[in-house]
Amino acid sequence: MRIPLIAGNWKMNKTVAEARSFVEAVQGKLPAADVVETAIAAPALFLQTMLEANTEDVLRIGAEACYYEDDGAYTGETSPRALHEMGIPYTIVGHSERRRYFNETDDVINRKVQAVFRNGMTPIVCCDETMGRRESGEKIHWVVNQVTAALKGVSPEDAAKIVVAYEPSWAIGSGTSASTDQAEEGCYLIRQTLADIYSDDLANGVRILYGGSVKPDNIAGLMAKNNVDGVLAGGSSLDENSFIQLANYQNL
Repeated sequence: MRIPLIAGNWKMNKTVAEARSFVEAVQGKLPAADVVETAIAAPALFLQTMLEANTEDVLRIGAEACYYEDDGAYTGETSPRALHEMGIPYTIVGHSERRRYFNETDDVINRKVQAVFRNGMTPIVCCDETMGRRESGEKIHWVVNQVTAALKGVSPEDAAKIVVAYEPSWAIGSGTSASTDQAEEGCYLIRQTLADIYSDDLANGVRILYGGSVKPDNIAGLMAKNNVDGVLAGGSSLDENSFIQLANYQNL
């Protein structure tokens, strides 16, 4: 059984005080983690404050990004080893904004995925709608190239723990979400790609999220789809009341 995951990505927003206030405000208002898991990926300089404020430990506090080396002369980067020591369970890898603005290549993203696993965390791997076609005998498979590249050299044991977020770049921050059918198709194709790389059993156990202009008024329709196991929300995760609604989508 795939437990739904409602995750937020704050990007470069809020202050430390605002981050603490958010965590305090959602305490006692989120579902039990074994029913619907919730997570916020926040800027690295907020994480310790958020962990301290998270007294109920229902909300997972994650990182928005990290580097692929554990230590070294990499000014301004965030060490995955340090994140793990803090108790951070999730790190976003390969977000379209990191690809576009910071020129992160498929190779860099693959190295980051391996670094996150090496340090005992789970990567939330983002991929765009770019897809290719592979022919094998008489069968034609649609392959999500960014997923294939991100998982190069990743063992089945690690891949089984991964979270993948389908985020069509045209929908991010646009206010226009993909239709529920478009979201389902993208998530289904990612699952098929995982099955092609590993196995049907592994693919059926991996959680696949949809990201792109997710709001309280469209989340229920998205979550009704068979292959959508959760969402990665941007703007709607910044407001505590909106995030609480997303987390409690079953009551909307």
